[in-house]
Amino acid sequence: MTDSQLIREIKDGNVELYAELMRRYERKILAFVFHMLKSARMEIMADDLCQETFYKAYRSLQTFREVDASFSTWLYTIARNTVLSELRKQKHVRVSLDESGYVPRAPLDSMPEQNMLKNEKVSMVRDAINNLPEKQRSALILREYEQMDYQEIANILGQTVSAVKSLLFRARASVKLQLEPYFSDPIFEEVEGMNQR
Repeated sequence: MTDSQLIREIKDGNVELYAELMRRYERKILAFVFHMLKSARMEIMADDLCQETFYKAYRSLQTFREVDASFSTWLYTIARNTVLSELRKQKHVRVSLDESGYVPRAPLDSMPEQNMLKNEKVSMVRDAINNLPEKQRSALILREYEQMDYQEIANILGQTVSAVKSLLFRARASVKLQLEPYFSDPIFEEVEGMNQR
């Protein structure tokens, strides 16, 4: 059953089918919420805010219209607004991506120094993303980690597609600028050269 069919059934009174919609999106929404809370050190609230997102979506499902946005776009918008509202309440101004859940794994025969340098690189990239303004950070998370297209991101952020492209361009340029001094370091170049042999 598609999302559209499920939503029609739920609107017609088969509310038990909402559990299926939750099952489809819960992991993605939880990961997104967790990323946004990480730099504020509020990730412990991720489960609660994820559940709050689904509760708000359920309460507003009768007003959802597919002509305006896909269900997933609508749900991500609710999740983002829920997190931003909580951060404002807690007087935290930074929304972040820190731990993506992805940790690069080196081959077993690789040198420990390579593992250390790779982990350091991942940490520096995360820190650079954390330093971005909120809209740039959100756009980058949705594009690179959630693999959303420009239109979906535009709908979630309340921007035009061209504004999203501009946000992403500035975000990537800023991350690159922040990382340039580190990745032009001869020790990183040496490790990169070793990886290509």
